[in-house]
Amino acid sequence: MRDEIFKEPIKKQFEFDASVASVFDDMIGRSVPFYDVSVKLISEILAKTLPQNAKVIDLGCSTATSLLALFAFRQDLLLYGVDNSQAMLENAQKKAKAFGARINFKTDDILKCEISGFDAVILNYTLQFIRPIKRAEFISKIYDGLNENGIFVFSEKIIYEDKKFAKNIIEIYENYKAGQGYSRYEIAQKREALENVLIPYTEDENRQMVLNAGFKRIESVFKWGNFVSFVAFK
Repeated sequence: MRDEIFKEPIKKQFEFDASVASVFDDMIGRSVPFYDVSVKLISEILAKTLPQNAKVIDLGCSTATSLLALFAFRQDLLLYGVDNSQAMLENAQKKAKAFGARINFKTDDILKCEISGFDAVILNYTLQFIRPIKRAEFISKIYDGLNENGIFVFSEKIIYEDKKFAKNIIEIYENYKAGQGYSRYEIAQKREALENVLIPYTEDENRQMVLNAGFKRIESVFKWGNFVSFVAFK
């Protein structure tokens, strides 16, 4: 379905409810520049790096787009998806069935669920929705839950410290969304709904947080304006 949620006046802050789940694939595809390209790139990196029968978990998996992209490269992998939105997981299960993919889904709070014995953790555009006070501890939990030489892949919307440059990037991004068919009214409505819900860090803040958790190194593998995909190595 086409995302038209913000054509009407907003009545609450943004949340991943049933209405968002029903249009999520269209929403993220039109809202995150080159989303399909970055997801495929991340999947191919994991496919080339992970050992046979590796265990991979996507925290905040939404409709399983990342897991299905990975499945397209490697059918031997043991795939797991966790999300706190039952509506999202219902869509994910339908997509997995259509692709013939064996994915273990679980409805749970990613901050509380068990993470242990995984070779890779995926966290795409999810960390930015976690309250800043809890992020460092959560990254440490991911680090502890990875096997030796494990890989942590995550994508985030970022901010820039230079206010003038940041303003220019935001305007470029909003022009991009307008080019994807969103009206200026819809763009403004969504921005207001996400206020104090999506709280981005700078690129350096994301890097330092991951290194502080113990990861040996972190690389940025894709970037467009205020969107970055990272790969960190345990």
